Amino acid sequence: MFSPEIVATAVLNGLLTGAVYALVALGLTLVYGVLHIINFAHGALLTAAMFAVLVLNLWLGLDPYVAMVPLVPLFFAIGYALQRFIIGPASHGNDANILLVTLGLSILIENLLLAIFRSDTRTIDVPYAFMSIDLDFALLALPRVIAFGVSVVVAAALWAVLALTDTGKAIRAVAKEKLGAALVGIDVAHVYAVTFGLGTACLAVAACLLMPTFYVSPRAGGAFVFVAFTIVVLGGMGSIPGALIGGLFIGVVESLSGLYFGESLGQIGIFAIFIAILLFRPTGLFGARA
Repeated sequence: MFSPEIVATAVLNGLLTGAVYALVALGLTLVYGVLHIINFAHGALLTAAMFAVLVLNLWLGLDPYVAMVPLVPLFFAIGYALQRFIIGPASHGNDANILLVTLGLSILIENLLLAIFRSDTRTIDVPYAFMSIDLDFALLALPRVIAFGVSVVVAAALWAVLALTDTGKAIRAVAKEKLGAALVGIDVAHVYAVTFGLGTACLAVAACLLMPTFYVSPRAGGAFVFVAFTIVVLGGMGSIPGALIGGLFIGVVESLSGLYFGESLGQIGIFAIFIAILLFRPTGLFGARA
């Protein structure tokens, strides 16, 4: 048995890690909630954002956190353009075609990154990577604490945009009834593109939070997207509060699984939860159809 201090440390670190997982899942659930499709390019776009952080650090010396300033609007624009000019036109209004297009984009992006950066694993050396905060009973890594705070702020900001702004009202209208929204003058194609852009911008933030302590390779994003799928199913498809709470919960489960079963089996709890949710509560915690 482990002491209460060790278990408490594992839970706290799981919450910190889960916040970043939630941020990745936010983009996925937002796209599903409005476009009603699974974005198979999500992992590849996260990898591209991580490489963008690396390039800005190597070429311009930008700290990963500072890199959010140029990368968030850049990846919003990339996401907007992908949906407006590639995914939307290529799908011809068929959801099955959208799945194929995003899968093709994923393969294309991964292979472009492989051709440019090769298969080498890269990291960023920052002076605060191994700094920690001492709580007497636990040591918390400073980059994880920062990532937790930023993730919660981004989730709150995203909720505020959807709940309080005209753009958010348009997004919610299109998510509920696309045809009705179009009849009252809402540009559905524009709303789809904005939603996809917001989801991609969330990936840019996640990449900036990950790079101080994580590595990047052309397929690094895939591991995070599997966890994000589990979070989206757990929280409920299309639910932003569900993505945040589900991410924190999955982070704790992964941390405790790693503590009791070993780091190599740290994700066994995630697999178990994913199967259990599909079997016993496919609507997720917040009731949206999964």
